[in-house]
Amino acid sequence: MHDIRFIRENPAAFDAALSRRGLAPLSAELLAIDEARRAKILAAETAAAAQNAASKEVGAAKARGDGAEFERLRALVAEKKAEGARLTEEAGAEDARLRDALSRIANLPLDEVPVGKDETENVEIRRWGNPRALDFKPLEHFDIPAAKGGLDFQTAAKLSGSRFVVLRGAMARVHRALAQFMLDLHTTEHGLAETWTPVLVKEEAMFGTNQLPKFAEDSYQTTNGWWLIPTSEVTLTNSVAGDILDEAALPIRLTAHTHCFRSEAGSAGKDTTGMLRQHQFEKVEMVTICTPETALAEHERMTKCAQAVLERLGLPYRTIVLCTGDMGFGAQKTHDLEVWLPGQNTYREISSVSTCGQFQARRMNARYRPAGGKPEFVATLNGSGLAVGRCLIAVLENGQQADGSVTLPAVLHPYLGGKTQVAPDGQLV
Repeated sequence: MHDIRFIRENPAAFDAALSRRGLAPLSAELLAIDEARRAKILAAETAAAAQNAASKEVGAAKARGDGAEFERLRALVAEKKAEGARLTEEAGAEDARLRDALSRIANLPLDEVPVGKDETENVEIRRWGNPRALDFKPLEHFDIPAAKGGLDFQTAAKLSGSRFVVLRGAMARVHRALAQFMLDLHTTEHGLAETWTPVLVKEEAMFGTNQLPKFAEDSYQTTNGWWLIPTSEVTLTNSVAGDILDEAALPIRLTAHTHCFRSEAGSAGKDTTGMLRQHQFEKVEMVTICTPETALAEHERMTKCAQAVLERLGLPYRTIVLCTGDMGFGAQKTHDLEVWLPGQNTYREISSVSTCGQFQARRMNARYRPAGGKPEFVATLNGSGLAVGRCLIAVLENGQQADGSVTLPAVLHPYLGGKTQVAPDGQLV
């Protein structure tokens, strides 16, 4: 959500920032609504003042026996009361119109974000690890013999339709081990507080983290009004909605492992084979609530937390800065981590880490009180640490062997009872 005061004072700068995202100028339209809203408020206040003044004169007119003046003033009081009520209602409508318009405009990118139209103009800033040199043709995860029996798409389709999977045996256990490993790493070494949250939330929570109103079709809503979370960014970030925090309590660093739900609207025909793009999946999410001045440092810190997961797993990856045309709606700046998938012979996204500045905090009315100062909006950040299913894909494809088995990363062995491989028949050995 944007600050209308900033737009009033900096309309050209606001439009220039929007143009970096490839958006048309909007300040004139917003300021016209704002001016109409403020005019209605002023007119309502003027009517209320006239009503109060006339009310004071009514009694005097009656006391001096001036019946005609008494009736005139009484009629004037009623007229101004009705006029004030009408203008207040109209001002409320303009306010709602302005709020809705502001809520549908993407966050302004930081000046350091590269300008570009789409993903082809993202900028790589780091690369870690070297893809294995294989003396056989690598398979995609769903074709690897060790994994085939444990990735049951047929039963999932019978139960739920396309873009679902049933995990069995070793695949279910490795998937669970990955989530446990991520949580343990983040809580014991990265200083994040483990949190367990609902997956059903109120509409206000989805609005607070900018899934609503613009992206309603990307999520699922129940018949009684709850929404299924697309990520625990929604619950973790909204945990401070409406609060005024002490500055000494910041930063707040949280992590949660939850089921996530996305309709994948607009992705028809993309990644339909395998479990890369699912309607239901699991993710270990990271969220930070901090002061605006520390947000960029927290962004770098959070990126390193996500990178550490991939490095401990021995998975080659690259880190890129998203350009303005590829960045998410609520982000000021985003780092994507892309993991190497030999079966596809390319890097694929496994984490997005974004700083949102005060954009979400305004929507949630989440503030902090600086020492000796007035409350200010906090800054919020979110990032995957990591997407568990995509991590399973990467472990399978990077660990595959010529005989159809999969060698598992050493950090997972303690979570698997000391087992180190998935044999071609799907058994942990």
